[in-house]
Amino acid sequence: MARYIFITGGVVSSLGKGLTSAALGALLQARGYTVRLRKLDPYLNVDPGTMSPFEHGEVFVTDDGAETDLDLGHYERFTGVAARNTDSVSSGRIYTNVLEKERRGDYLGKTIQVIPHVTNEIKEFIEIGDDEVDFMLCEIGGTVGDIEALPFFEAIRQFSQERPRGQCIFMHLTLLPYLAASGELKTKPTQHSVKELRSIGIAPDVLVCRSEHPIPDKERAKIGLFCNVRQESVIPAYDLKSIYEAPMAYHNVGLDQAVLDAFQIAPAPKPDLSRWEDVEDRIHNAEGEVKVAVVGKYTQLEDAYKSIKEALTHGGMANRTRVKLEWVDAEPFDKEDPAPYLEGFHAILVPGGFGERGTEGKIKAAQYAREHKIPYLGICLGMQMAVVEAARNVAGIKDAGSEEFDHEAGETRFTPVIYHLKEWVQGNYKVKRKVGDDKGGTMRLGAYSATLAEGSNVARIYGGTELEERHRHRYEVDAKYREQLEACGLKFSGMSPDGRLPEIVEWEDHPWFIGVQFHPELKSKPFDPAPLFADFVRAAKDIERLV
Repeated sequence: MARYIFITGGVVSSLGKGLTSAALGALLQARGYTVRLRKLDPYLNVDPGTMSPFEHGEVFVTDDGAETDLDLGHYERFTGVAARNTDSVSSGRIYTNVLEKERRGDYLGKTIQVIPHVTNEIKEFIEIGDDEVDFMLCEIGGTVGDIEALPFFEAIRQFSQERPRGQCIFMHLTLLPYLAASGELKTKPTQHSVKELRSIGIAPDVLVCRSEHPIPDKERAKIGLFCNVRQESVIPAYDLKSIYEAPMAYHNVGLDQAVLDAFQIAPAPKPDLSRWEDVEDRIHNAEGEVKVAVVGKYTQLEDAYKSIKEALTHGGMANRTRVKLEWVDAEPFDKEDPAPYLEGFHAILVPGGFGERGTEGKIKAAQYAREHKIPYLGICLGMQMAVVEAARNVAGIKDAGSEEFDHEAGETRFTPVIYHLKEWVQGNYKVKRKVGDDKGGTMRLGAYSATLAEGSNVARIYGGTELEERHRHRYEVDAKYREQLEACGLKFSGMSPDGRLPEIVEWEDHPWFIGVQFHPELKSKPFDPAPLFADFVRAAKDIERLV
């Protein structure tokens, strides 16, 4: 049976529970344990798939097609354990499950209540895969005191009581604010947060305290005394230059040891931290720098492109090169020349997105990269806009565009070189979709295979002619334009195994210009960079040397 670590947060949101959970998972792995990480989100959406990136940041997609919180990206990047649809749940999904059971009559006519029916549903979710790993780390979204989170807190309280003694511990993240006027770190918010947690029946075993300033031992002792936590289990968490310093930083202040002590595991296995020492070495000892423009429309919120940012960092680490990433808003290009905005960059990346806003700017960015021989990586919508650009400016289809934008506008304006995907093969059966279907969970989601053309750039990069990558889209490049576009030099170098769906395009007469329908960033890790991102940064490095 797995041991459980429940991670909660207090005082303010965005303290870094996901990052702390991921780093702790990596440290437990370094000691030889197997881990799985899970996220319990209190919001009432069934999943984040229909939420705006401005609301929630990016949507992380698993191999099995779940649309999840971006924290699952941290979990995968730090542990290398592929997340599953059973690793993320929301209040909306829990209530949906309960109400579906009630409609079916599964509760035999009983009155449905938060306790025990909702809390039982949460507990059933928590223990899925219980026998597969040594440690299960469960992060509760939001902060203690949130109304929506109360059923989750009650569920983990009950869960810990029902399990054998010593099988569950609680870790609580709080903030120690610094008052510059008095020159003091204030512990009272942490005390109040723990008091709130204890009032609902949960006593923390480990406290992780975020602070911008060093926490003196006397303050740690004070926190331990007032919060009923051992002083050595009051762990400081300071700001870092890179998130990939977190495993070593937390190890150095004793987080993994405090957790193992709370489980009374002694003697604890010694950690092998060579992987993270190498990661830190690659971060701090980079040789040179490349500038990459990410041309998108959610640039005001960096979390909207979280995995893109991290995958570029990993690509830089693979090349021992620092990647200076700059967010470039695509909308001004709709009416302006992109050259003043894109001059000086060594590479251009156009990420995914939905809706017509900013797409004309993305098309111009693809044109600039093609004409100026700048390395270009187009992901999902970024690939589609590169195809539209080729169709308009090279193949002579002047009104080329996407059916998505016509559907959005309610009128036909474009020749749809990008069309609404109505059916595709998933495993051993065929999936069918209509334009009017519900938006949530109806895209082509999860891992799909592709077959690469012999001798293509992507076949070289992946080291073979087969790949499997994660998708999240409902519009697709129309293969009926393949012959016309390939005659102009835009090669369809990757196709679905049945040969019907274009997965990858690349310009033959360009040093590095690749568009992919999938999201390679989702599987990238600091110790195992996505091949496309590693080679993209290498190509940018070649341009930097020429300038």
